[in-house]
Amino acid sequence: MAKLRWLGHAAWHIEVDGKSVLIDPFITNNPAAPVKLDELGKVDCVIVTHEHFDHLGDAFEICKRNDALFVALYELKVRAEQDGVKRTVGANIGGTFTADGLRLTFVPAVHTGNPSGVVIHGSDVTIYHAGDTALFGDMRLIGQLYRPDVALLPIGSLFTMGPQEAAVAASLVKPKVVIPMHYNTFDAIRQDPKQFERLVRAKAKGVKVVVLNPGESFEYARKGARKG
Repeated sequence: MAKLRWLGHAAWHIEVDGKSVLIDPFITNNPAAPVKLDELGKVDCVIVTHEHFDHLGDAFEICKRNDALFVALYELKVRAEQDGVKRTVGANIGGTFTADGLRLTFVPAVHTGNPSGVVIHGSDVTIYHAGDTALFGDMRLIGQLYRPDVALLPIGSLFTMGPQEAAVAASLVKPKVVIPMHYNTFDAIRQDPKQFERLVRAKAKGVKVVVLNPGESFEYARKGARKG
């Protein structure tokens, strides 16, 4: 089972296989963040999809406070080490690797800032965090190769996919569950997640949409799912 808690924007706290994982931990200066750094609790691993401020966020500080492992594409791993982070793994887009007991794959994303998405291969759940990305056809390969149970897709438009493109992305990836992210943090990316839900129903039949408010959680195991 995995527990996914949305921390606003593209930031997630995921508990999977006994690990406490943060992805893109933009907490400080994030108007949608439901927590402060001191309220995050134990963190084992921080994964960052790209170098933009609203994704790198507080990653270095969190790693130093928790002696947590920092995982990102290689160039960002070098920056982390230069900033004093002690435990790092630098990878690249390609094959699956293991970092501190977690099986991970960095996958393409269409964006700026040396972008990637990331797939977490848990023992009972596979999670695809798309990072910041436009729609691209090889999302179908991500679905075919890794068969994610849960996909976290941006819908904010302007800097990423909007609801229409993200609904098509859901049809390509074909997860069991899709959760929208990267919207309503700022006025420039204001969207209605219910519109996304309607579009997914039309374009990606069989894919369940779960809409969370910042701070809410969703639990998933292949035998069942529950919003909390």
